Amino acid sequence: MAANLDREQVKHVAELAKLSFTDAELDKFVPQLEAIVELFDQLEEVDTTGVAPMTTATDEVNVMREDVAVKSSDELRQALLDNAPETENGLIKVPAILDGSED
Repeated sequence: MAANLDREQVKHVAELAKLSFTDAELDKFVPQLEAIVELFDQLEEVDTTGVAPMTTATDEVNVMREDVAVKSSDELRQALLDNAPETENGLIKVPAILDGSED
Protein backbone atom coordinates (compact mmCIF):
# COMPACT_ATOMS: atom_id res chain seq x y z
CA MET A 1 0.00 0.00 0.00
CA ALA A 2 3.06 2.22 -0.08
CA ALA A 3 1.78 4.06 -3.16
CA ASN A 4 2.03 7.83 -3.01
CA LEU A 5 -1.22 9.65 -2.58
CA ASP A 6 -2.02 12.47 -4.93
CA ARG A 7 -4.20 15.53 -4.47
CA GLU A 8 -7.10 14.01 -6.43
CA GLN A 9 -7.19 10.91 -4.21
CA VAL A 10 -7.19 13.02 -1.05
CA LYS A 11 -9.84 15.31 -2.51
CA HIS A 12 -11.98 12.28 -3.42
CA VAL A 13 -11.73 10.83 0.09
CA ALA A 14 -12.59 14.25 1.53
CA GLU A 15 -15.67 14.45 -0.68
CA LEU A 16 -16.76 10.98 0.45
CA ALA A 17 -16.51 12.28 4.02
CA LYS A 18 -18.52 15.37 2.99
CA LEU A 19 -15.48 17.62 3.59
CA SER A 20 -14.12 20.34 1.36
CA PHE A 21 -10.60 21.76 1.50
CA THR A 22 -8.87 24.70 -0.08
CA ASP A 23 -5.83 24.11 -2.29
CA ALA A 24 -3.57 25.20 0.58
CA GLU A 25 -5.23 22.72 2.93
CA LEU A 26 -4.85 19.93 0.38
CA ASP A 27 -1.14 20.76 0.06
CA LYS A 28 -0.88 20.33 3.83
CA PHE A 29 -2.99 17.16 4.14
CA VAL A 30 -1.52 15.09 1.28
CA PRO A 31 1.87 14.55 2.99
CA GLN A 32 0.17 14.03 6.36
CA LEU A 33 -2.06 11.29 4.95
CA GLU A 34 0.94 9.70 3.18
CA ALA A 35 2.71 9.56 6.56
CA ILE A 36 -0.34 7.89 8.12
CA VAL A 37 -0.47 5.28 5.34
CA GLU A 38 3.24 4.60 5.87
CA LEU A 39 2.57 3.94 9.56
CA PHE A 40 -0.05 1.36 8.61
CA ASP A 41 2.46 -0.22 6.23
CA GLN A 42 4.89 -0.55 9.16
CA LEU A 43 2.17 -2.14 11.31
CA GLU A 44 1.48 -4.73 8.60
CA GLU A 45 5.11 -5.89 8.91
CA VAL A 46 4.72 -6.77 12.61
CA ASP A 47 4.55 -10.52 13.27
CA THR A 48 1.35 -11.11 15.21
CA THR A 49 1.44 -14.90 15.04
CA GLY A 50 -0.07 -16.30 18.23
CA VAL A 51 -1.45 -12.95 19.38
CA ALA A 52 -5.15 -13.14 20.14
CA PRO A 53 -7.30 -10.43 18.60
CA MET A 54 -8.23 -7.70 21.07
CA THR A 55 -11.75 -6.33 20.95
CA THR A 56 -11.44 -3.99 23.92
CA ALA A 57 -8.64 -2.50 25.99
CA THR A 58 -10.29 -3.36 29.31
CA ASP A 59 -12.40 -6.10 30.85
CA GLU A 60 -15.13 -3.58 31.66
CA VAL A 61 -18.61 -4.39 30.40
CA ASN A 62 -21.09 -1.74 29.36
CA VAL A 63 -23.86 -1.35 31.85
CA MET A 64 -27.04 -0.72 29.94
CA ARG A 65 -30.25 0.64 31.31
CA GLU A 66 -33.75 0.49 29.97
CA ASP A 67 -34.45 3.36 27.58
CA VAL A 68 -37.58 4.94 28.98
CA ALA A 69 -39.28 8.01 27.55
CA VAL A 70 -40.11 10.54 30.23
CA LYS A 71 -42.52 13.41 29.69
CA SER A 72 -40.79 16.69 30.32
CA SER A 73 -42.40 19.88 31.51
CA ASP A 74 -43.34 22.52 28.95
CA GLU A 75 -40.94 24.90 30.72
CA LEU A 76 -37.95 22.56 30.31
CA ARG A 77 -38.89 21.83 26.70
CA GLN A 78 -39.09 25.53 25.89
CA ALA A 79 -35.74 26.17 27.62
CA LEU A 80 -34.18 23.54 25.37
CA LEU A 81 -35.73 25.04 22.25
CA ASP A 82 -34.62 28.53 23.29
CA ASN A 83 -31.01 27.32 23.35
CA ALA A 84 -31.18 25.64 19.95
CA PRO A 85 -29.68 27.61 17.04
CA GLU A 86 -32.73 26.94 14.85
CA THR A 87 -36.17 25.47 15.49
CA GLU A 88 -39.20 24.67 13.40
CA ASN A 89 -42.68 23.59 14.54
CA GLY A 90 -41.48 23.00 18.10
CA LEU A 91 -38.53 20.83 17.03
CA ILE A 92 -34.79 21.46 16.78
CA LYS A 93 -33.83 21.92 13.13
CA VAL A 94 -30.49 20.44 12.09
CA PRO A 95 -28.69 20.42 8.74
CA ALA A 96 -29.15 17.40 6.48
CA ILE A 97 -26.24 14.97 6.58
CA LEU A 98 -27.52 12.59 3.93
CA ASP A 99 -28.10 14.09 0.50
CA GLY A 100 -29.37 10.95 -1.19
CA SER A 101 -26.27 10.42 -3.30
CA GLU A 102 -24.90 6.93 -3.71
CA ASP A 103 -21.25 8.01 -3.28
